[in-house]
Amino acid sequence: MKLAIMQPYFVPYLGYFALIKHTDQWVVFDTPQFIRHGWIERNRILKPTEGWQYIKIPLIKFRRETPINKVRINRNEDYKRRILAQIKHYEKRAPYYNETIDLIRNLLSFNTDSLVELNIKALEYICEYLDIPLYYTKFSDFNEEIPPINNPDEWALEISKFLKAKEYYNLPGGEKFFDKSKFVEAGIKLKFFTISESLYDQKRNHFEPNLSIIDVIMFNSVNDIQFMLNNIMIN
Repeated sequence: MKLAIMQPYFVPYLGYFALIKHTDQWVVFDTPQFIRHGWIERNRILKPTEGWQYIKIPLIKFRRETPINKVRINRNEDYKRRILAQIKHYEKRAPYYNETIDLIRNLLSFNTDSLVELNIKALEYICEYLDIPLYYTKFSDFNEEIPPINNPDEWALEISKFLKAKEYYNLPGGEKFFDKSKFVEAGIKLKFFTISESLYDQKRNHFEPNLSIIDVIMFNSVNDIQFMLNNIMIN
């Protein structure tokens, strides 16, 4: 079994979905301490002119040590209308606007105050649209069965052992944090993706890379996105 583990990001970038596509089992790592100003409650899309802007889920105030799965959405703020308004400008130039806006409306209509549940639902909707199988487990469902962790890379190692994974896959940014010898000793192949930059026509002069998957879906067919997802190297 090929395993990947990631925190639950909000409508993440293309590489996140490449990792899902090329693995067999996905663990939603939902118990670490929530880190503000990351990708769990926000992501980036195009501005109406040049540059990019954040779309964001507002949160109820919480203590610094609060784990991700205890963070709650502030439903007193009209964030659904705001996000849809921020996306509206795509209608003038994006060929797949109608499909994408329907997807986002369905997501925002999901009735929950849990940020984790909203982000998981987004993964489900987007993977279904892109025809990507998604088999996931929340880490909070079995974390009490994981032995004590001494170093950051041991989360992946111990979860891989627990799930009897033969291969563990990670995005390239985390490679320096892994002690490969631990995985060799455990009989687990440790692999990293090298994701080529996928350029596509955003109908403007300057290409903005690594935006939310929302931007990719706006401008590309499912077949084209599948090609991008396959255009990776695995070390």
